[in-house]
Amino acid sequence: MRPAVALSAVTALGAAAVGYGWAIERKAFRLRRYDVPVLPTGAEPITVLHLSDLHATPGQPWKVDWVRSLAELEPDLVVDTGDNLASHRGVPVVLQALGPLLDRPGAFVPGSNDWFAPVPKNPARYLMPDRGERRHGDPLPWGELRTALTDAGWLDLTHRRTTIKVRGVTIELAGVSDAHLQADHYDRVAGPVTAAVGIGLSHTPEPRVVYAFAADGFGLVLSGHTHGGQLRVPGYGALVTNCGLDRRRARGLWPWPDESAAQRGAWLHVSAGLGTSPYTPVRFACPPEASLLRLVPAVHSRVA
Repeated sequence: MRPAVALSAVTALGAAAVGYGWAIERKAFRLRRYDVPVLPTGAEPITVLHLSDLHATPGQPWKVDWVRSLAELEPDLVVDTGDNLASHRGVPVVLQALGPLLDRPGAFVPGSNDWFAPVPKNPARYLMPDRGERRHGDPLPWGELRTALTDAGWLDLTHRRTTIKVRGVTIELAGVSDAHLQADHYDRVAGPVTAAVGIGLSHTPEPRVVYAFAADGFGLVLSGHTHGGQLRVPGYGALVTNCGLDRRRARGLWPWPDESAAQRGAWLHVSAGLGTSPYTPVRFACPPEASLLRLVPAVHSRVA
Protein backbone atom coordinates (compact mmCIF):
# COMPACT_ATOMS: atom_id res chain seq x y z
CA MET A 1 0.00 0.00 0.00
CA ARG A 2 1.37 3.39 -0.96
CA PRO A 3 2.16 5.74 1.99
CA ALA A 4 -0.42 8.30 0.90
CA VAL A 5 -3.11 5.63 0.71
CA ALA A 6 -2.11 4.17 4.07
CA LEU A 7 -2.20 7.61 5.70
CA SER A 8 -5.65 8.25 4.27
CA ALA A 9 -6.88 4.91 5.57
CA VAL A 10 -5.53 5.57 9.07
CA THR A 11 -7.02 9.07 9.06
CA ALA A 12 -10.41 7.73 7.98
CA LEU A 13 -10.27 5.01 10.66
CA GLY A 14 -9.39 7.57 13.33
CA ALA A 15 -12.22 9.86 12.24
CA ALA A 16 -14.67 6.96 12.33
CA ALA A 17 -13.53 6.01 15.85
CA VAL A 18 -13.94 9.59 17.07
CA GLY A 19 -17.37 9.80 15.46
CA TYR A 20 -18.43 6.57 17.12
CA GLY A 21 -17.05 7.70 20.48
CA TRP A 22 -18.95 11.00 20.28
CA ALA A 23 -22.25 9.88 18.76
CA ILE A 24 -22.68 6.46 20.36
CA GLU A 25 -20.34 5.32 23.10
CA ARG A 26 -20.46 8.37 25.37
CA LYS A 27 -24.23 7.76 25.61
CA ALA A 28 -24.01 3.95 25.97
CA PHE A 29 -24.31 3.77 29.75
CA ARG A 30 -23.48 0.57 31.64
CA LEU A 31 -24.37 -0.60 35.12
CA ARG A 32 -21.58 -2.71 36.54
CA ARG A 33 -22.21 -5.06 39.46
CA TYR A 34 -19.69 -6.39 41.95
CA ASP A 35 -19.79 -8.40 45.15
CA VAL A 36 -17.40 -6.98 47.76
CA PRO A 37 -16.60 -9.30 50.71
CA VAL A 38 -16.22 -6.84 53.59
CA LEU A 39 -19.14 -7.44 55.97
CA PRO A 40 -19.17 -9.41 59.24
CA THR A 41 -20.22 -13.04 59.14
CA GLY A 42 -23.99 -13.42 59.05
CA ALA A 43 -24.71 -9.85 57.95
CA GLU A 44 -27.34 -9.15 55.31
CA PRO A 45 -25.97 -7.90 51.95
CA ILE A 46 -25.85 -4.10 51.60
CA THR A 47 -26.08 -2.39 48.20
CA VAL A 48 -23.99 0.70 47.49
CA LEU A 49 -24.55 2.67 44.28
CA HIS A 50 -21.29 4.36 43.29
CA LEU A 51 -21.55 7.42 41.01
CA SER A 52 -18.70 9.61 39.81
CA ASP A 53 -17.65 12.16 37.21
CA LEU A 54 -21.06 13.28 36.03
CA HIS A 55 -19.50 16.42 34.46
CA ALA A 56 -22.95 17.92 34.06
CA THR A 57 -23.76 20.64 31.55
CA PRO A 58 -27.13 21.75 30.16
CA GLY A 59 -28.40 19.82 27.15
CA GLN A 60 -27.62 16.25 28.23
CA PRO A 61 -31.07 14.65 28.63
CA TRP A 62 -29.77 11.15 27.86
CA LYS A 63 -27.44 11.36 30.87
CA VAL A 64 -30.04 12.87 33.19
CA ASP A 65 -32.65 10.24 32.32
CA TRP A 66 -30.27 7.30 32.76
CA VAL A 67 -28.95 8.46 36.14
CA ARG A 68 -32.50 9.10 37.39
CA SER A 69 -33.46 5.56 36.38
CA LEU A 70 -30.90 4.15 38.82
CA ALA A 71 -33.28 4.95 41.68
CA GLU A 72 -35.20 1.84 40.61
CA LEU A 73 -32.31 -0.20 42.07
CA GLU A 74 -33.30 1.05 45.55
CA PRO A 75 -29.71 1.07 46.86
CA ASP A 76 -29.13 1.10 50.59
CA LEU A 77 -26.52 3.84 50.17
CA VAL A 78 -25.50 6.18 47.32
CA VAL A 79 -21.89 7.36 47.15
CA ASP A 80 -20.82 10.20 44.85
CA THR A 81 -17.06 10.67 44.40
CA GLY A 82 -17.09 14.05 42.73
CA ASP A 83 -16.57 15.96 39.50
CA ASN A 84 -20.31 16.49 39.23
CA LEU A 85 -19.98 19.82 37.43
CA ALA A 86 -18.54 20.96 34.11
CA SER A 87 -20.44 24.22 33.69
CA HIS A 88 -21.55 27.24 35.68
CA ARG A 89 -25.08 26.13 34.81
CA GLY A 90 -24.53 22.55 35.90
CA VAL A 91 -26.08 22.55 39.38
CA PRO A 92 -29.73 22.21 38.23
CA VAL A 93 -28.65 19.44 35.86
CA VAL A 94 -26.95 17.50 38.65
CA LEU A 95 -29.96 17.86 40.93
CA GLN A 96 -32.34 16.79 38.16
CA ALA A 97 -30.18 13.75 37.40
CA LEU A 98 -29.86 12.69 41.04
CA GLY A 99 -33.53 13.50 41.65
CA PRO A 100 -35.11 10.43 43.29
CA LEU A 101 -31.70 9.16 44.46
CA LEU A 102 -31.60 12.06 46.89
CA ASP A 103 -34.35 10.27 48.82
CA ARG A 104 -31.87 7.48 49.58
CA PRO A 105 -29.08 7.75 52.20
CA GLY A 106 -26.05 9.26 50.50
CA ALA A 107 -22.52 10.59 50.97
CA PHE A 108 -20.12 12.55 48.77
CA VAL A 109 -16.74 14.22 48.31
CA PRO A 110 -15.83 16.81 45.66
CA GLY A 111 -13.45 16.64 42.73
CA SER A 112 -11.46 19.46 41.15
CA ASN A 113 -14.13 20.00 38.48
CA ASP A 114 -16.64 20.74 41.20
CA TRP A 115 -14.52 23.74 42.13
CA PHE A 116 -13.15 24.87 38.77
CA ALA A 117 -14.49 24.81 35.23
CA PRO A 118 -12.56 22.63 32.79
CA VAL A 119 -10.36 24.29 30.18
CA PRO A 120 -9.14 23.07 26.76
CA LYS A 121 -6.01 20.93 27.06
CA ASN A 122 -3.74 19.17 24.62
CA PRO A 123 -4.62 15.46 25.02
CA ALA A 124 -0.96 14.56 24.43
CA ARG A 125 -0.02 16.11 27.78
CA TYR A 126 -1.67 13.17 29.54
CA LEU A 127 0.95 10.90 27.98
CA MET A 128 3.77 12.97 29.46
CA PRO A 129 5.18 12.73 33.01
CA ASP A 130 3.05 14.56 35.58
CA ARG A 131 5.03 17.61 36.73
CA GLY A 132 2.32 18.70 39.12
CA GLU A 133 1.16 21.60 36.96
CA ARG A 134 -2.61 22.19 36.97
CA ARG A 135 -4.70 24.46 34.75
CA HIS A 136 -8.15 25.55 35.87
CA GLY A 137 -11.02 27.63 34.60
CA ASP A 138 -13.26 29.96 36.57
CA PRO A 139 -14.69 28.88 39.94
CA LEU A 140 -17.87 26.78 39.77
CA PRO A 141 -20.85 26.99 42.18
CA TRP A 142 -19.75 24.05 44.31
CA GLY A 143 -21.09 25.67 47.47
CA GLU A 144 -24.56 25.80 45.93
CA LEU A 145 -24.45 22.13 44.98
CA ARG A 146 -22.98 21.06 48.32
CA THR A 147 -25.76 22.86 50.18
CA ALA A 148 -28.43 21.23 48.03
CA LEU A 149 -26.96 17.77 48.66
CA THR A 150 -26.65 18.25 52.41
CA ASP A 151 -30.15 19.74 52.59
CA ALA A 152 -31.37 16.51 51.02
CA GLY A 153 -29.71 14.59 53.86
CA TRP A 154 -26.53 13.44 52.12
CA LEU A 155 -23.30 13.50 54.12
CA ASP A 156 -20.46 15.78 53.04
CA LEU A 157 -17.42 13.66 53.90
CA THR A 158 -14.80 16.24 52.94
CA HIS A 159 -12.22 15.65 55.69
CA ARG A 160 -14.98 14.21 57.84
CA ARG A 161 -15.47 10.88 59.53
CA THR A 162 -18.76 9.51 60.82
CA THR A 163 -20.77 6.31 61.24
CA ILE A 164 -24.12 5.20 59.88
CA LYS A 165 -26.16 2.06 60.45
CA VAL A 166 -27.43 0.12 57.44
CA ARG A 167 -29.38 -3.13 57.76
CA GLY A 168 -28.14 -3.49 61.33
CA VAL A 169 -24.47 -3.03 60.39
CA THR A 170 -22.46 -0.02 61.59
CA ILE A 171 -20.44 1.47 58.72
CA GLU A 172 -17.65 3.96 59.31
CA LEU A 173 -17.41 6.54 56.53
CA ALA A 174 -14.54 8.95 55.88
CA GLY A 175 -13.45 11.12 52.99
CA VAL A 176 -10.74 13.49 51.81
CA SER A 177 -10.65 16.35 49.36
CA ASP A 178 -9.24 15.93 45.86
CA ALA A 179 -5.76 14.45 45.86
CA HIS A 180 -5.25 15.56 42.25
CA LEU A 181 -4.86 19.10 43.60
CA GLN A 182 -2.84 17.93 46.62
CA ALA A 183 -5.87 18.95 48.70
CA ASP A 184 -6.12 15.63 50.54
CA HIS A 185 -5.33 15.91 54.23
CA TYR A 186 -5.73 12.37 55.43
CA ASP A 187 -4.41 13.25 58.88
CA ARG A 188 -7.77 14.96 59.55
CA VAL A 189 -9.63 11.63 59.34
CA ALA A 190 -6.86 9.20 60.29
CA GLY A 191 -7.32 6.46 62.87
CA PRO A 192 -8.21 2.76 63.06
CA VAL A 193 -11.68 1.67 61.97
CA THR A 194 -13.67 0.45 64.97
CA ALA A 195 -16.99 -0.25 63.22
CA ALA A 196 -17.95 -3.48 61.45
CA VAL A 197 -16.72 -2.07 58.12
CA GLY A 198 -15.14 1.14 56.88
CA ILE A 199 -15.65 2.85 53.52
CA GLY A 200 -13.25 5.60 52.40
CA LEU A 201 -13.95 8.19 49.71
CA SER A 202 -11.40 10.03 47.56
CA HIS A 203 -12.17 11.50 44.15
CA THR A 204 -8.70 10.64 42.85
CA PRO A 205 -7.34 7.16 43.64
CA GLU A 206 -3.84 8.36 44.44
CA PRO A 207 -2.01 5.38 45.93
CA ARG A 208 -0.87 7.35 48.99
CA VAL A 209 -4.52 7.96 49.91
CA VAL A 210 -5.64 4.39 49.23
CA TYR A 211 -2.72 3.04 51.27
CA ALA A 212 -3.66 5.33 54.17
CA PHE A 213 -7.29 4.19 54.18
CA ALA A 214 -6.26 0.54 53.93
CA ALA A 215 -3.70 0.87 56.74
CA ASP A 216 -6.44 2.19 59.04
CA GLY A 217 -8.66 -0.79 58.27
CA PHE A 218 -11.09 0.68 55.75
CA GLY A 219 -12.29 -2.35 53.85
CA LEU A 220 -13.41 -0.46 50.75
CA VAL A 221 -12.14 2.71 49.07
CA LEU A 222 -14.26 4.39 46.37
CA SER A 223 -12.80 6.73 43.74
CA GLY A 224 -13.37 8.07 40.24
CA HIS A 225 -11.31 10.63 38.29
CA THR A 226 -9.65 8.26 35.81
CA HIS A 227 -12.65 7.96 33.44
CA GLY A 228 -11.37 4.40 33.07
CA GLY A 229 -8.80 5.85 30.71
CA GLN A 230 -11.67 7.26 28.58
CA LEU A 231 -9.93 6.10 25.39
CA ARG A 232 -8.91 2.47 25.78
CA VAL A 233 -7.13 0.24 23.31
CA PRO A 234 -8.82 -3.16 22.97
CA GLY A 235 -6.48 -5.84 24.27
CA TYR A 236 -4.26 -3.22 25.98
CA GLY A 237 -6.58 -1.18 28.16
CA ALA A 238 -6.22 2.36 29.43
CA LEU A 239 -3.37 4.49 28.14
CA VAL A 240 -3.36 6.73 31.20
CA THR A 241 -5.03 7.18 34.59
CA ASN A 242 -4.17 10.89 35.11
CA CYS A 243 -2.84 10.03 38.58
CA GLY A 244 -0.35 7.72 40.26
CA LEU A 245 -2.56 4.64 39.94
CA ASP A 246 -1.34 1.97 37.54
CA ARG A 247 -3.15 1.59 34.19
CA ARG A 248 -4.39 -1.92 35.00
CA ARG A 249 -6.63 -0.56 37.74
CA ALA A 250 -8.02 2.40 35.79
CA ARG A 251 -11.52 1.05 36.40
CA GLY A 252 -13.19 -1.78 38.30
CA LEU A 253 -12.83 -3.54 41.65
CA TRP A 254 -9.34 -4.53 42.84
CA PRO A 255 -7.75 -6.00 45.96
CA TRP A 256 -5.35 -3.50 47.49
CA PRO A 257 -2.43 -3.35 47.19
CA ASP A 258 -2.35 -6.67 45.33
CA GLU A 259 -4.15 -9.99 45.08
CA SER A 260 -3.03 -11.06 48.57
CA ALA A 261 -4.87 -8.04 50.03
CA ALA A 262 -8.14 -9.89 49.49
CA GLN A 263 -7.28 -11.89 52.62
CA ARG A 264 -7.26 -8.67 54.63
CA GLY A 265 -10.43 -7.29 53.06
CA ALA A 266 -8.96 -4.16 51.47
CA TRP A 267 -10.60 -3.30 48.16
CA LEU A 268 -10.40 -0.36 45.75
CA HIS A 269 -13.26 0.42 43.39
CA VAL A 270 -12.53 2.92 40.62
CA SER A 271 -15.50 4.14 38.62
CA ALA A 272 -14.97 4.95 34.95
CA GLY A 273 -17.55 7.68 35.50
CA LEU A 274 -20.63 9.00 33.79
CA GLY A 275 -19.31 11.86 31.68
CA THR A 276 -16.41 13.61 30.01
CA SER A 277 -14.93 17.06 29.82
CA PRO A 278 -16.98 19.21 27.41
CA TYR A 279 -13.75 19.73 25.47
CA THR A 280 -13.20 15.99 24.88
CA PRO A 281 -16.74 14.54 24.65
CA VAL A 282 -15.57 11.17 23.34
CA ARG A 283 -15.19 7.70 24.80
CA PHE A 284 -13.78 4.63 23.10
CA ALA A 285 -13.85 1.05 24.43
CA CYS A 286 -14.76 2.63 27.76
CA PRO A 287 -18.50 3.38 28.06
CA PRO A 288 -19.81 5.62 30.84
CA GLU A 289 -20.90 3.72 33.90
CA ALA A 290 -22.25 3.51 37.42
CA SER A 291 -21.61 0.57 39.74
CA LEU A 292 -23.84 -1.31 42.13
CA LEU A 293 -21.59 -2.77 44.82
CA ARG A 294 -23.16 -5.57 46.85
CA LEU A 295 -21.35 -5.75 50.18
CA VAL A 296 -21.37 -9.32 51.47
CA PRO A 297 -19.75 -11.13 54.41
CA ALA A 298 -16.00 -11.59 54.17
CA VAL A 299 -14.24 -14.87 54.81
CA HIS A 300 -12.12 -13.15 57.46
CA SER A 301 -14.49 -10.45 58.73
CA ARG A 302 -14.09 -7.92 61.51
CA VAL A 303 -16.54 -8.37 64.40
CA ALA A 304 -18.68 -5.28 65.03
